[in-house]
Amino acid sequence: MNAPTPAQHLQRPVPPAMLAALRAAFGERCNTALSVREQHGRGESVYDAAPPEAVVFCESNEDVMTVVRLAAAHGVPVIPYGTGTSLEGHLLAVQGGVSIDLSRMNRVLRLNAEDLTVTVQAGVTREQLNREIRDSGLFFPIDPGANASLGGMAATRASGTNAVRYGTMRENVLGLTVITASGELMHTGTRAKKSSAGYDLTRLFVGSEGTLGVMTEITLKLYPLPEAVSAAICHFPSIDAAVQTTIQTIQMGVPIARCELLDANAIRAVNLHSKLGLREAPMLLMEFHGSEAGVQEQAETVQALAAEHGGEAFQWAKTPEERTRLWTARHQAYFAALQLRPGCRCQSSDTCVPISRLAESINESVAEAEASGIPYWIVGHVGDGNFHLSYLMDPNDAAEAAKVEELNVRMVRRALRLEGTCTGEHGVGLHKMGYLLEEAGAPAVAAMRAIKQALDPQNIMNPGKVFALQPV
Repeated sequence: MNAPTPAQHLQRPVPPAMLAALRAAFGERCNTALSVREQHGRGESVYDAAPPEAVVFCESNEDVMTVVRLAAAHGVPVIPYGTGTSLEGHLLAVQGGVSIDLSRMNRVLRLNAEDLTVTVQAGVTREQLNREIRDSGLFFPIDPGANASLGGMAATRASGTNAVRYGTMRENVLGLTVITASGELMHTGTRAKKSSAGYDLTRLFVGSEGTLGVMTEITLKLYPLPEAVSAAICHFPSIDAAVQTTIQTIQMGVPIARCELLDANAIRAVNLHSKLGLREAPMLLMEFHGSEAGVQEQAETVQALAAEHGGEAFQWAKTPEERTRLWTARHQAYFAALQLRPGCRCQSSDTCVPISRLAESINESVAEAEASGIPYWIVGHVGDGNFHLSYLMDPNDAAEAAKVEELNVRMVRRALRLEGTCTGEHGVGLHKMGYLLEEAGAPAVAAMRAIKQALDPQNIMNPGKVFALQPV
């Protein structure tokens, strides 16, 4: 039910006249080589590549406006592209068209350290941003596992390991520059901390997955680098014990900065990939930010809670290098896990539930995963009720793929039953379109569809994603 419908696959070829105009405007920056097109027609999802007919490497707002205006004149789809790390098929050119590669739009445009804001082009990655602003004493905390572009992160409303304390892209994007479906340049939001002026267009575009316009510049909140940072790992006798510790930590109001769950399978993967020697048992990887006294108090509180649930004495990462090594290993868990079953593909799904329902959601999902016999692994930003369950499946085994999809259906519907969401941070893309309908309901999806049709009447902006243009 969540596979793309045939209507979404109707191809809309790029006319020769448009291709000639793109080549005249962009020269070698308009590329039609198969290898380049295939690279831009796949992400990290299990879907096969669906390449665009052309890729244009844009370097300015004017470049993007030129491409979109040509696309609008010819009724051709455009798909924004950042770093290609999507997990739900966002990048696939299911109706053909042109991929707009924003990776060369990678400048930090304006740092306002006094106001704790920065404006960047969409192709800037999160790691690049933090390198460039390090000397200011500030940092940007949103950190999905991949070194994603900030435009892609805004498009999918990304979060990551720090979300439990600092929020998601929804809370940290102040304003946008957007190229609309007609090729006009539009600004949303300001650098002010709040506004009651008109509709909140910024939050409308954040999370729209490229279906309403192309975001080319983003204004973000920044935060002071904490005076003290402390990281620790703690092993538990079971996943449930680790989750119960997390729940109590959040319910007590401990301002923990990061609280990541890794199951034994995930730890085995990162041990092999990153040459770590961690014990292969359920583990929480935690980080505390604040003053020296505040960090110590937070850590002592969580350590006491962990002990109540069988958690072993904390092992502290005492140096920045040790912390970086642990967090780098955590961020590389996806690629590390692929090595556990050579030739496999990873079907990864994430859900998010109220913190009080987290144990129920994870425990039932783990029981089903164990019973399936299919290799799996779990990581989770459990401090905000979000976890990822990933299956390592044989791409040539149709029965196994069907079983994995059945397990995903159960996991998502369980989250919905527990008053959660079908996706905490991956986005809807192609895979979760049916789930969005179940979660939001037909009237809400109809409202989204009306907004899409109003802003993109030709349906050229990343068509076939989030929901079908017409009810099915």
